[in-house]
Amino acid sequence: MTHDPSAAMGAAETAALDWLMRQRDPAFNDWEAFTDWLSANPAHQEAYHELAALDADLQALPARSEDIWPETHGAPVAPAPITPDPQPNVTPLPPHRVSRRAWIGGAIAASVAGIIGIGVMQSPSDSYRVQTAMGQPQVVKLADGSEIAVNGGSSVKLSRSDPRRVELEDGQVLLTVVHSDTAPFRVSVGGAELVDVGTVFDVTRNDGRISVAVSEGAVVYNPQAANLRIDAGYRFTAREDGSATDMTAISPAAVGGWRGGQLIYDGVRLGDVAAEVSRTTGIALRAAPAASGVLFRGALRTDLPEERLVSDLAALSGTSATKESGGWTLSR
Repeated sequence: MTHDPSAAMGAAETAALDWLMRQRDPAFNDWEAFTDWLSANPAHQEAYHELAALDADLQALPARSEDIWPETHGAPVAPAPITPDPQPNVTPLPPHRVSRRAWIGGAIAASVAGIIGIGVMQSPSDSYRVQTAMGQPQVVKLADGSEIAVNGGSSVKLSRSDPRRVELEDGQVLLTVVHSDTAPFRVSVGGAELVDVGTVFDVTRNDGRISVAVSEGAVVYNPQAANLRIDAGYRFTAREDGSATDMTAISPAAVGGWRGGQLIYDGVRLGDVAAEVSRTTGIALRAAPAASGVLFRGALRTDLPEERLVSDLAALSGTSATKESGGWTLSR
């Protein structure tokens, strides 16, 4: 009689595995239902934490005799050596007893193999990465109630266990933070650290430069070193190598304008403007080196046809726009 290993896995473990797999998706936001499920029965907590622990150290688990030896009527016979194969052919083993621990580990491994998708890169830790294509922004709601709007062409690294720590690897994000005096919200970007003080703020990393624009509250830049406070209505820019910094007054309403379809600038480098237009709209646009440092002032609507939008930007910046196979270039 063949023993079905799935029968050994209770309803709690089945549900726990489902929750674990769903939480690998960075778009997952059903934390309230998950919390309700956990608190409904102590068995739920036990099953979930056991699976989470197995998931974290699955590769490091020591082999157990009952996991690898078939149960026979005589002395155990060692299995044949296993040769790694990137696409192995699976041959059914003779019926034997599979330990509960081994079966759960296999279920996790099989589930993980089936859920890897575009935009998520899972590491052995609890961190995950959200990457967006040009012109395709995405909103991520965190477990603490904070929200991160990730602009197109951007990459941000998040933590499942610590939703109040974010790393902007490239591109642009708009953060709406639920403030906590006991658990400050921290953003790492280009070797610098930002700490919120009850805040809505925009952070950009582009071409070796960091820009922080604050709409509400304040942000502290590098609290352990510069300890510079950026209040609402100001934009702070710095080169990642520390060679130059700048603080300018801005309209708080202009912060995160890319989410509302209007980009407003008051003295922003044309190279940074072109990069933001590209991220937001998907239009391939760059400023030539001689035009990149031009300070741009003006407003742009992102819902305009491509040629009209680029033409408006060129006219307002005093440059000319040419289209080649690689996209548009603004030149002087």
